[in-house]
Amino acid sequence: MQTRVQDVPMPAAASHAEPGTEFRILGAISFSHLLNDMIQSLILAIYPILKSGFNLSFAQIGLITLTYQLTASLLQPAVGLVTDKKPMPYSLPIGMGFTLCGLLLLATAPNFAVLLVAAALVGTGSSVFHPESSRVARMASGGRHGLAQSLFQVGGNAGASLGPLLAAWIIVPHGRGSVAWFALAALLAIVVLLQVSRWYRDHHAVRGKAKSRHAALAPLTRGQVAWSVLILGLLIFSKYFYLASISSYYTFYLIHKFGVSVPLAQTHLFVFLFAVAAGSLIGGPVGDRIGRKWVIWASILGVAPFTLLLPHANLFWTGVLTVIIGLILASAFSAILVYAQELIPGRVGMVSGLFFGFAFGMGGIGAAVLGQIADVRGIEYVYGLCAYLPLLGIITAFLPNLEARSAKA
Repeated sequence: MQTRVQDVPMPAAASHAEPGTEFRILGAISFSHLLNDMIQSLILAIYPILKSGFNLSFAQIGLITLTYQLTASLLQPAVGLVTDKKPMPYSLPIGMGFTLCGLLLLATAPNFAVLLVAAALVGTGSSVFHPESSRVARMASGGRHGLAQSLFQVGGNAGASLGPLLAAWIIVPHGRGSVAWFALAALLAIVVLLQVSRWYRDHHAVRGKAKSRHAALAPLTRGQVAWSVLILGLLIFSKYFYLASISSYYTFYLIHKFGVSVPLAQTHLFVFLFAVAAGSLIGGPVGDRIGRKWVIWASILGVAPFTLLLPHANLFWTGVLTVIIGLILASAFSAILVYAQELIPGRVGMVSGLFFGFAFGMGGIGAAVLGQIADVRGIEYVYGLCAYLPLLGIITAFLPNLEARSAKA
């Protein structure tokens, strides 16, 4: 039985909204996000196996990531736009079905072309999952939007961190065919998402739209909104280009520079991604309290000293610095997403799809571009070049302070 208090629209950051927070639903959607992104991260985690097994270049490795992430990024805004007008609760398990098919194809692909098809199927599943699950998180937030998005994000980032570890424990010893065992995780996610979809079906009609509209802040001009979205896009570019340098090429960097084994390199990648998961839990609730703009600023620009030190560090300090980088940088996305949802109220699906899609797209383009650079200049050059990307965080100063405008409204 759901409490009727949740049907009453509440201000976005009001403390009395806390009893309306549906932690059961947030836990279910976060767990599904964990399983979804764990499966997706297997693509990145088995790159060394794919590279040797298919004799791939760094550019081809980047093309796999590009195929997966562009498939996701191009479809996500369209999915969000459609479901803003006509919510589709059962699209969540259907999207996971695409991911399941891509996973099985990845385990059995006979050549590079089929690998790209498998990556595209996983990307399609992601394009359906993220906008709608982000909407569910906002609907279940009880007004604590930053907290809800952080809980949703921490599931995905925790899942992404498990991929390299599971690859080192299961796939490396038993071969690429063992990827098929992870179909069980996809089936579990489908079961969980069927329960979430029923809750979504029963609650979306009035409450989701009402909350979005009542969350509107003091109005901005169309030009101010466009300028703010452009700035947020540049910040996403900075964050995800840098993350692509680690998520796609960190294992190769460690193997090349320090001569570590593949399992040890994958363990280092797991530690970094686990730090990203932990960091993602920080940005949303802190943004609820002090304002999202300040979290975005501290997260992007604040990581610059550590990225600039990374190319010059030994193996021990490389591990330490990547943990610090993951913790700080990860706190940005939840704050950016909720800021954008408040910037364009009433368009939760479109905004979520746009920003998840753009983030995935930047990661894919980053992987492809950095792969080309690594082939020409070497993998260490890539890390020296990417170290300067977080300096773009200075442009956060030009974002309007939405909390201050809300207080004046």
